[in-house]
Amino acid sequence: MPGPGPTIADIARAAEVSTATVSHALGGTGRVGESTRRRVREVAAALGYSARRGPRTRTLGLAVTTYAGSAWNYVEIAYFSRLLTAATAAAHARGYALTVLPADRGAEPLWHTLAVDGMLLLDSPAGDPVLRALRARGLPVVFDGRPPDPRPGDVWVDNDHEATTREVLDHLAACGARRIALHSAYGREHYTGAVTAAHARWCAERGTAPLVVPFDPDDSAGHAFDAVFAAPGGRPDAVYCVYDPGGRQVLAAAARHGLRIPGQLRLVCASEDPSYAAGDPAVSTVTLRPEVIGESAVDALVALLESPQGAPPGQLTVPAALAVRTSSLAVPPSARRGPV
Repeated sequence: MPGPGPTIADIARAAEVSTATVSHALGGTGRVGESTRRRVREVAAALGYSARRGPRTRTLGLAVTTYAGSAWNYVEIAYFSRLLTAATAAAHARGYALTVLPADRGAEPLWHTLAVDGMLLLDSPAGDPVLRALRARGLPVVFDGRPPDPRPGDVWVDNDHEATTREVLDHLAACGARRIALHSAYGREHYTGAVTAAHARWCAERGTAPLVVPFDPDDSAGHAFDAVFAAPGGRPDAVYCVYDPGGRQVLAAAARHGLRIPGQLRLVCASEDPSYAAGDPAVSTVTLRPEVIGESAVDALVALLESPQGAPPGQLTVPAALAVRTSSLAVPPSARRGPV
C-alpha cells in the first residue's frame, strides 16, 4: 500500500519556509511574496501534494457581497444576470458546478462550512465578513472588482473605471455639455468610488465643481434630480448614471421638468439592459462586458485550483465600451429651447 502523501510540514522543509508560509501560499492568503508563493507551489507539485489534494467537490461558489445580509435579488439586474450566465457556462465547460448564493445569506455562518473548492466574490466591500470567513478557511478567491484591501496574491477582474469615466465625460463635453452631473454615491464597492473619484478629477482639471446626485434604488420617479433641474442657473446639461436604474430615473425626472433629451439634457447610463437602446430617445450606454468578466473570473479561479503557479496576481482588465445613441448627441441650437 502506498504511504500517506506529503504534509504541509514536508513542503515547508523542502521549500525552506515555515508551515504558515506554506499554508498561505497554497491557499492564496497572507502576505507572501509572489516568488515565494510560486516556489512553494512548485515544491508542493513536485512532491505530489497538488495531485493528491485535488479539488474536493468540483464545485465553485459565487456570491454578491456588496449588501450581504440584505434581501435584494441581484439576478434581476442585467449586469449580474449576464455575468452569472457566462460564469455558469464557463464553470461547466471546465468540469465544475457553480453554486450561486442569495444576497440575504451573507450574514449567516454558512461561509465557514460551505462545500466549495473556491469562491467568486462580486463587489466585495470593505470589512466584508464573507471574505474574512473564506480567507480564514484558506479557500482560493477571485474577485469581480478590486477588493478593498488586496493582498499580494489576490486576483481580480475589473474594468479600467478611470479610462471609461473619462471617455464618457469627454464624449459628453464634445457634444456640447458644460456641466455634467454624476448619478452615484450609493454603493461601498470599488466601482462606485473609482467612478466618483474619476469624475471629480476630470472636473478639477477643467476648473469646475463636481456635481454628484445621490442614487436611490427606490427613487423610480427620479426625485433626487428635482432640486438641480429646478435651478436654471446651475442646472446640469448632462448626466452620467453609474447604476442601471439611474437612466430611467433621469428620464422620468426630465419628463416631469419638461427637459428635452438631448436638446437640453444629455444622458449616458452604465447598463446592460437592452431596453435602453429601444427607447425614445435611445439612451447611450456603457457596457462593462459582464460576460467577459464572468468567464475570465472562472478561468482565474480554476487556474488557482489546478495550476502550481495559479493565476497571476493583480488585476485582469476587461475594457468597457461606450455605445453612443441619441440621448447624448450634440443638437442644433434650434433644439435647445426651454422647457415645454
